[in-house]
Amino acid sequence: MTLEILTSDLLSPVRHGFFTRRGGASSGVFEGLNCGTGSSDQSEIVEINRSRVAEAMDVPLSHLAQPYQVHSADVITVTGPQTGDRPKADAIVTATPGLALAILTADCQPVLFADHDAGVIGAAHAGWRGALDGVLEATLDAMEALGASRADTSAVIGPSISQDAYEVGPEFFDSFTSNDTDYARFFADGTGDRKLFDLQGFGLHRLHASGIGAAEWTRHCTYADKDRFYSYRRTTHAKEADYGRLISVIRL
Repeated sequence: MTLEILTSDLLSPVRHGFFTRRGGASSGVFEGLNCGTGSSDQSEIVEINRSRVAEAMDVPLSHLAQPYQVHSADVITVTGPQTGDRPKADAIVTATPGLALAILTADCQPVLFADHDAGVIGAAHAGWRGALDGVLEATLDAMEALGASRADTSAVIGPSISQDAYEVGPEFFDSFTSNDTDYARFFADGTGDRKLFDLQGFGLHRLHASGIGAAEWTRHCTYADKDRFYSYRRTTHAKEADYGRLISVIRL
């Protein structure tokens, strides 16, 4: 099956893609393009999937750079192919042509950034914790250190869990409103004391408040579309043993 790669005009002409699960070599619960090296999928199959992604982005697999994601607000800057263990962080930036930056997700927000004129790109893994702690703003700071201007930077949030599927408890709501009471507007009432969290609305708010030039969400929900996307929450509800990881990539 051919790879399915979602793109956004907002990042054009920078080469990028939010890859769906279609077109991969994995089987079983991982069926499709599972790029999660931390999953229990066969490592050689994951490597085949990652190689297909690198080929689609027209880079050697060695030039596909990504952090070891830990739900932090930390950012790494890369200037060449990665060697050794991947650094722990949740965003990655570069101004080096020929490098592709990759982020893995399975409900969290994959966010791709580009200042085309400055030749600086970034990619961030922004779950609720990372977004609340400032990973999006930290990515823009790291890009500016390489010569980008946030006013000239565009960001696109890729496939991630939508508000309709993101039910949370009162303690989750409190963790946001104790930070800023205005954050209550990103929650809708659910059943009983449960709330429905608008992850992308929150991400877009943080991006716009940071002074970014333009930002949007592709409007694809990972939870709702099993054929195209992996979802940690859907897997949990189905009581499956593990889940695949989607990959999102941008390159100069």
